[in-house]
Amino acid sequence: MKFLSTASLAAGLPVLAVAHGDHAFAARNVHHARQAPLSSAPAPAATSSTSLPPAAPATTSGVSGAVTVAPGATTPVTPVVTTPTTTYTFSLQATNPTAIPLSEIISTATSSATKPLANTFSPGAMPTVVPGAPALPNAALLSPANYPALDLVPPTDSELVQQWIQEVANSGISIPNFSPNSLGGCLNNTAAAADPDRCWWTCGGCTRTTDVTECPTAMTWGLTYDDGPAYYTSNLLDYLDQNNLKSTFFVVGSRVISFPSILQTEYMTGHQIAVHTWSHPQLTTLTNEQIIAELGWSKKVIKDVLGVTPNMMRPPFGDIDDRVRAISIAMGLTPVMWTRISPTATFDTDDFDIHSGITTVEHVLQNWENIMGNATTMDNGFIVLEHDLFQQSVEVATGYILPDAMARAPPITIEPVITCLNKPLSDAYIETNDNKTNPPAQSGLVVTLSSGAPGSAQATGAAAHGNSGSSLGISVAGPLTVALGFVAGFAMLL
Repeated sequence: MKFLSTASLAAGLPVLAVAHGDHAFAARNVHHARQAPLSSAPAPAATSSTSLPPAAPATTSGVSGAVTVAPGATTPVTPVVTTPTTTYTFSLQATNPTAIPLSEIISTATSSATKPLANTFSPGAMPTVVPGAPALPNAALLSPANYPALDLVPPTDSELVQQWIQEVANSGISIPNFSPNSLGGCLNNTAAAADPDRCWWTCGGCTRTTDVTECPTAMTWGLTYDDGPAYYTSNLLDYLDQNNLKSTFFVVGSRVISFPSILQTEYMTGHQIAVHTWSHPQLTTLTNEQIIAELGWSKKVIKDVLGVTPNMMRPPFGDIDDRVRAISIAMGLTPVMWTRISPTATFDTDDFDIHSGITTVEHVLQNWENIMGNATTMDNGFIVLEHDLFQQSVEVATGYILPDAMARAPPITIEPVITCLNKPLSDAYIETNDNKTNPPAQSGLVVTLSSGAPGSAQATGAAAHGNSGSSLGISVAGPLTVALGFVAGFAMLL
């Protein structure tokens, strides 16, 4: 079905959009460009009704705010002010019959009802979907007093954090000596943005072979949702379960404390759980010790709730450089990004920004159509950025994006990131990865990195599409020599 929608954008909309509260990436919309319309690649196959816009699909009318005085008049004439409008045209193969109307998926929407979890699990239940996993802990025993304050960067002077800092120091992974970035993104850190040795993904899309950026098989979607668990995650889970779909959930430690039962249900029903820090900061702006605290507390609270520790992470806002990468790897966490086809175009639906009114649901669906138009021309699969934190992002996912994806021809395989990499779900956790399909680097192996060698900065255009991100090579800013130690946690790296 084809949609034609005209959305009004308020005059004076800030160029730099703010998201995620106190830890906002102030330049999010500038640095994380939305999915560009397909312009150079061939059109999708005739079996698909995807209708991609031309290179400049949106039309915006002018804005006039000047006050004018007619000749001979003594009072101003009220000006005619035209609000800019943007027309979106997108085709969807299918929608959910019970979808919330697009006109109601807005920032000022009334809170809708949340669905109860279809399945809850008692302490001691065995996770049959993850062979070898321990019994489920009793989440009721969690005490917030035993964890850092919610939504704040944890202090680094606690005994646990000091232990994690020492473990990183003992890992054999060399941490690049970069100064933390300032807040404000690329525009406020021009030297760092221009430094290829940092490999700062935010500013230009630099990746390393340790980054998971796509699925290796064409027409495979590594389904991910960030920032939960939250109030409307249960609605998303209900839809996923109805359609036998599984996802990777990148969870925030501060949310896990608030919604442990939702996390247990995600895990016990076969979804992959991964780390998304404790408080959702821009990691490149933190000190090494703060990054360790953010990742360490997130790992700990997930294990306290599930009994297992994830070995994948996604940096909030995609804010990662070689310093953050090295610390993540030293802590046994493989970075997972989302697909980026050029320095200015990523597979980001922008669903997060509906809640704040920065974007519209029509814009999100236009982004989705552009993503699909590009995905059908790729030789590999893809990963898309979506969120389960807000009502609006869940509504657009369950009402429109997922039904459209499931109805497409040729069909799209929708699965968690770990299985899209052709690995069993048990390989997603440190305690259950037996190292057979997901082996660690050999003890004592030394990798020398230099310009042009494996692991050096690479472009993110078509040439990078063959990189599934499943390499075991440790990639940090070169030229460096990195000793890969066989240490607890790191031994389970993808």
